[in-house]
Amino acid sequence: MTNNSVGNAGRLLWAGLRALLVLTVITGILYPLAVTGIAQVAFPGKANGSEVKDASGKVVGSELIGQTYILPKKNPDDADEAARPDLKWFQPRPSNGLGSNSVNTQYSIILSGATNRAGDNEDLIQWVTDAKAAVVKDNSTADHEVRPEDVPADAVTSSGSGLDPHISPEYAKLQVHRVAEKNKLTVAQVDKLVADHTDDRILGFIGEPRVNVLQLNVALRELTKG
Repeated sequence: MTNNSVGNAGRLLWAGLRALLVLTVITGILYPLAVTGIAQVAFPGKANGSEVKDASGKVVGSELIGQTYILPKKNPDDADEAARPDLKWFQPRPSNGLGSNSVNTQYSIILSGATNRAGDNEDLIQWVTDAKAAVVKDNSTADHEVRPEDVPADAVTSSGSGLDPHISPEYAKLQVHRVAEKNKLTVAQVDKLVADHTDDRILGFIGEPRVNVLQLNVALRELTKG
């Protein structure tokens, strides 16, 4: 009786071990290789992180993650110094999410997230008010004045992730005169740049028209070099 019990237990253990080995090979090796291979053949760009490259072929970012375009700090040691936008570039949406980490002392890692503040929150109202005033001031030029009522919502509010890589065509066009002036280009040149980098709704009806800020600024850099 004891021998039968031991034998049955041994067979069950051996069966379980074989199942583990087979499933490990299938789900841990064959399936990932198959999925990776199909992705590399069918969608190589997306499978490799939707990388954005400049004219020299250097990877400058991902089209899925927003970047900031700011000037270096006047005092690098001043942690409280406010970031100043580099106005020769198109600016993305504000990023008032969860801020940056305070643990890593070598790199300031942006933490993705929304503000989670209600529409009547005093801090949020102040952020939007200050952002709107800054947009009007920064984008008004000697021959073009931005009116407060022309400022679109995405120019003064952050996205749910805080890392939205896109802005609306309206916000991109609002920045045209300032970008043209800072880069010594004509308004027509910059306006065409925005038009060429405006993506329509997906399949014609999903989402809203949008402009990828990183791709637009890469094209702007090439235009100023030319």
